[in-house]
Amino acid sequence: MADADRRANIPRGRFEFQHHPETDQSFENALEKARSGRRLTVDDGIELLTTGTDRQGIDPVRKEKVLEAADRRRQKVVGDRVTFVANLNNNVTTACNTGCLFCNFKDRSEYFRTESDVSHNGFTKTPAESRRIVDDALSTGISEVTSVSGLHPAFVLDEDHREILESSERGDLNYRSPAEYETDPGTYVEQIEAMSVDGVHLHSMTPEEAYHARRGTDWSYEEVYRKLKQASLDSVPGTAAEILVDEVRNVICPGKIASQEWVEAMEAAASVGLPVTSTIMYGHVENEAHRVMHLDVIRDLQDRTGAITEFVPLSFVHQNTPLFERGMVDGGATTDEDELMIAVSRLYLDNIDHIQSSWVKYGNQQGLKMLSCGADDFMGTVLSEEITKRAGGSFGERRSVAEYVEMIAAIGRVPAERSTDYTETHEIDPNDPPFGPTIGPRADGTPLIE
Repeated sequence: MADADRRANIPRGRFEFQHHPETDQSFENALEKARSGRRLTVDDGIELLTTGTDRQGIDPVRKEKVLEAADRRRQKVVGDRVTFVANLNNNVTTACNTGCLFCNFKDRSEYFRTESDVSHNGFTKTPAESRRIVDDALSTGISEVTSVSGLHPAFVLDEDHREILESSERGDLNYRSPAEYETDPGTYVEQIEAMSVDGVHLHSMTPEEAYHARRGTDWSYEEVYRKLKQASLDSVPGTAAEILVDEVRNVICPGKIASQEWVEAMEAAASVGLPVTSTIMYGHVENEAHRVMHLDVIRDLQDRTGAITEFVPLSFVHQNTPLFERGMVDGGATTDEDELMIAVSRLYLDNIDHIQSSWVKYGNQQGLKMLSCGADDFMGTVLSEEITKRAGGSFGERRSVAEYVEMIAAIGRVPAERSTDYTETHEIDPNDPPFGPTIGPRADGTPLIE
């Protein structure tokens, strides 16, 4: 099916949103501003993302002009280096009852209780299990552990938090004693301490998880992130952002924190000295106006904190999600939309150097194409990736350094291993095998995956 036809079949107009992709700006003016490097407005971004609100569908000639402007900006900002990180995903639990309609990673938390007789494929790891997984992966040369998990009712920040929740008479705190479950996930602090092996960089605790770690208390996000940093947390993933416009969140994730609280949590992480990343999850019920409004929130946050190391557009994988199963969407974003999302992110976010192309979402061929649309980072080795796979993604869950070198060199760019926060990079000569990670605490250049 052609992209234009497929786009027409996505029912994004069925929701009565206040915000629509309509502007008084012209595409030509917006493109000229983008080419000249001037800061874009929301209306400018909408014109570029739609290739003009004066016509239906995406204009292929205009689209190429936007992609070209973004690629030139990428070259000016970061040059021809394409980075990647040697990393492991260790998600602690799939137990969650937040009810996000875009997600198929979760399993209903009541299924995990000892009294339940419901069969499920979910999991919960103890801190000891997490430590073993990280310790084993370190021998392959990883430098980063990413951990993003479901909101298990027994998961708390620390034992002080558990004591507060155990004594509370409130019934709205999504808390149950770990004694009621087959496996005790421990506390967030215990999991962070367990995964912090040999100084590996620990990237964890999204704003939504931080909210879960302070529920039922008067603790600030600063207090939560300070305790986690003391436990060896190194940086914070800016996921759980989805679309930072509440009229969209009210449709796809009404049980999640509101946009402003997400921002508050990210500011708090930055205030205690933790670098953060940022994301958008697009291609479901939202429209182009919502996407650019989201970019505006991210840019403003970076203006205030300077803590955002990268921006990661995540194309919605629809197949096994409630949004698709309930007929609320007919599919995800088109290829044209994916390319424009990367490009406009590069042009709009003039204060964030790195834009990531996710091969887990786009696949190899399209992921490489995104590196000519404004992206400069090609994600990570991802030794485990349950979230996209459970939603119906089919692009694999692990990648060797040799594969990275071959693909990046094939498009004439320079492959480089990086640290999570981009403060350390190691360019790789494609003519000097074997290829293995060198930045991790046990990395010695040995191939990560044979």
